[in-house]
Amino acid sequence: MSQKFQLNVVSRAQTGRSASRRLRKANRVPAILYGKHTQPESLSVEGAEFIRLLKAVGTRAVLVELARSDKPEKSLSFLQEIQRDPITDKYLHLDLQEVKSDEKFEIRVPVRVVGESFGVKNQSGVLEMASQALRIRVLAKDLPEAILVDVSELKVGETLKVSSLKAVVGVEFLDPKGQPVVSCVEPVAEIVQEVVAPTASAAEGAAAAAASAAGAPGVAGTAAAPGAAAAPAAGAAAKPGAAPAAGAKPGAAAKPAAPAKK
Repeated sequence: MSQKFQLNVVSRAQTGRSASRRLRKANRVPAILYGKHTQPESLSVEGAEFIRLLKAVGTRAVLVELARSDKPEKSLSFLQEIQRDPITDKYLHLDLQEVKSDEKFEIRVPVRVVGESFGVKNQSGVLEMASQALRIRVLAKDLPEAILVDVSELKVGETLKVSSLKAVVGVEFLDPKGQPVVSCVEPVAEIVQEVVAPTASAAEGAAAAAASAAGAPGVAGTAAAPGAAAAPAAGAAAKPGAAPAAGAKPGAAAKPAAPAKK
């Protein structure tokens, strides 16, 4: 079972934006506790205490006991959602999910890679995380802090999926079995090199075409041979005896040539 943490909370009667702003000015964070068997309850927590809790928890999945001065019993919960201001970086609101010790509940648990991949060690591969967290159903006593994924045998071009994960006692995976979790892929440098090579060839071809159009010397077939007759300008009258111009209407009669003198 993961380590339990405690957080002191206070019930609040006033709700709404104005009440929440007043709480934040007093360095408290508005919160709400949801329960499967109880109505949502509005709470608040002391800001500095909540920050200390987050630092202690880190990225682990843990349960938090909510202690109150007006109630002797403690509520067992986990952090469902944390809202934070992207500009001031202050915490705006907390959603807490109440759980019962004798009932299974659903929670997202972070994925943690263990071991050194064969593909990374021997094939210059790179690990790519497709799933940072997984959904599980579990009892409070069986909640793992993270899902450990052993990548020791993972080679370049291979992917570990949810169906490939080692079973964890008391844990039921809820994500699709075919969902990828972690892959070993080719190094990025090699992929970039493969993309750049054809691009460079195309650039060289474009440069050669430009040189050809400009009549650059030394390019076969680009300059007209000395003494070659130039094509007649568009609209110029054809000389007698000349071959019909390209695109002339079929059956159009050409002027007969003058008879040769005997």
